[in-house]
Amino acid sequence: MATIGVYGFDGESYLQRLQQANVRLLLDVRQRRGVRGPEYAWANSRRLQAALAAAGIAYEHHRELAPTTELRQLQYAEDDRRGVGKRSRRELAAEYTRRYTSEILDRADLAPIVSALPSSGTAALFCVERDPEACHRSLVAQRLAERHGVTIEHLRPL
Repeated sequence: MATIGVYGFDGESYLQRLQQANVRLLLDVRQRRGVRGPEYAWANSRRLQAALAAAGIAYEHHRELAPTTELRQLQYAEDDRRGVGKRSRRELAAEYTRRYTSEILDRADLAPIVSALPSSGTAALFCVERDPEACHRSLVAQRLAERHGVTIEHLRPL
């Protein structure tokens, strides 16, 4: 399994990176499937799904793994306190991590995701942040590795 974000990619380099990693299934773990800014219009759900389909990559939305609005606001408040923007965040706040784990991850059944992993190729957890350490997808990936023996590769812009 891999993880990948939006920031730092354009539509073409994003698809190339997925193809280099032999991704066959993209698991979108965003609550809202849009990204602000015209440079990231390619990552909005309909455009992204069309581009993935053309590249032969399946798409699934797993909203149950997305942080709630309240949790995102908690992270944004910590970002403000630290003076960092969402696009420059390097790590998740400890309280956000604790609450995401107890409120979302501990309640999620990841077994269906594991059983649906492609028999050939890779699946990728997808959210927005460039660095997995700054995104909840790293928490999902860590849980999959610990409890299901899934190996993880974090895809970043080249």
